[in-house]
Amino acid sequence: MSEAIKILHSYWAYLVLLILILATFNAIIKTLSKSPYGAKDFRISLFTLIVSHIQLLIGIVLYFVSPYFSAFSEQGMGEVMKNSGLRLYLVEHPLTMIIAIVLITMGYSKHKKKLSSTKKFRMIAIFYALALILMLSRIPWSVWF
Repeated sequence: MSEAIKILHSYWAYLVLLILILATFNAIIKTLSKSPYGAKDFRISLFTLIVSHIQLLIGIVLYFVSPYFSAFSEQGMGEVMKNSGLRLYLVEHPLTMIIAIVLITMGYSKHKKKLSSTKKFRMIAIFYALALILMLSRIPWSVWF
């Protein structure tokens, strides 16, 4: 079961990354061009929010069913922090991705409260770009390809 969830988490990550890049660049381009905020833009930002939250749920399930999780009880937190591989999978990756998804949620929430199109796009661009940078920094690239 752990392997199936890992595969789902890995493939769903491609979708999250793709739609997050699309939403970020859409917001940046439309901020700079001062385009009006439309239904398509709302759907892109909402879809980004939804797929990232689904990825978070899949990741939480994977976290607790993966063989890495037993390292906490077997070795303790001190040993996990000394091992760079375990630290990446058990601390850095989950914590960074949670922060990135919080940023996506904040950006989505804040953009809905803005009245002008430029301010809406700016909120999405800032928060989604920060989330994208965080995600790209902690993806385990060596096992992802």
